[in-house]
Amino acid sequence: MVGLLAVRLLDCNSPSDTMHSSAKNRGSFLFKISTKELLVTHFRFVPLILMAFGLLTFSTSSHAADGVKLTRNADTVAVSVNGQDFSTYHFAKTLPKPFFSPVKAADGTQLTRPIVGEDYKGDHPHHKGIWVSVDEVNDIKFWAEKGKIENRGVDLISAEGNPAKFKVENHWLGEDGNAVLVETTIISIFANRMLAYDISFRMTSGDVHFKDTKEGLFGVRIAESMREDKGAGIVTNADGKKATKECWGQRSAWVDYTGPVDGKTVGIAVFDHPQNFRPSRYHVRNYGLFSVSPFGEAAYTNGQEKPVSDVFKKDSVVRLRYGIYFHSGDAAASNVAHVYQQFLKAE
Repeated sequence: MVGLLAVRLLDCNSPSDTMHSSAKNRGSFLFKISTKELLVTHFRFVPLILMAFGLLTFSTSSHAADGVKLTRNADTVAVSVNGQDFSTYHFAKTLPKPFFSPVKAADGTQLTRPIVGEDYKGDHPHHKGIWVSVDEVNDIKFWAEKGKIENRGVDLISAEGNPAKFKVENHWLGEDGNAVLVETTIISIFANRMLAYDISFRMTSGDVHFKDTKEGLFGVRIAESMREDKGAGIVTNADGKKATKECWGQRSAWVDYTGPVDGKTVGIAVFDHPQNFRPSRYHVRNYGLFSVSPFGEAAYTNGQEKPVSDVFKKDSVVRLRYGIYFHSGDAAASNVAHVYQQFLKAE
């Protein structure tokens, strides 16, 4: 009926057309109306007409369903994308530092290595999911978990949306238990499984000295089967370099690490932001460590550049922005370069 209505309305151009009131024509009275009535009736039924011909979509479409949801618990934030588990942010005070783990693809495939502990044995137990830390901060090795990074607050800014956002406050503690610096990070999580980190370090107890080190700063430990040294991992960067041998220690807008998990090709890309105070270098290793840091000029160039020796004054703030994108397929198929542009626009 609605489809016929649309056709007949287009034919109702004659001023002499009037509504039929006979019982015979009562079922089709909408088909013949005056020009004046046509204007009212036509616009009233436009949505129905468009629906009949499939020209109008509503918020129940698949695009509108794209969204991220954050659920705050006692010491975790659970993250779901389109109703599917994506990851969990752990921030219990008993932990050496906060981190995301595990991180999953849309089909449930785990893209990060399990946490090393009683249930899983492996190298470098301080490589936990996705994390923020660095060594040689006032000579404290936070990356190696010789210093504690303690969460003091989690605030859900946007519990649902695309992106969903939350803010964390983490205190990097000195030997005396006081904060050497306070990290405030806003984490934006997008429905395409891209996370944008906006990190601010405020120096609290005095001047803070960051020395040159390769052990930092924004890191992820990839699934074991993706490792380059397993013979299947493929590493590329935005400048066309390939393999960890070419990409390690280099500056680049992004680096991508792709490999197989459960018979599927998946990947993880890490993004540097051009407005960071210094271009960062990538600590991307064949055994699955993947990180980026601005504090390793000498370490990442085998001494060809002068060592970092950054002293930030008390109460000063250093801002750093990084992104990470979990995807299916390789860097080209998942359009990593395009998602990098999305990262640059994230606020």
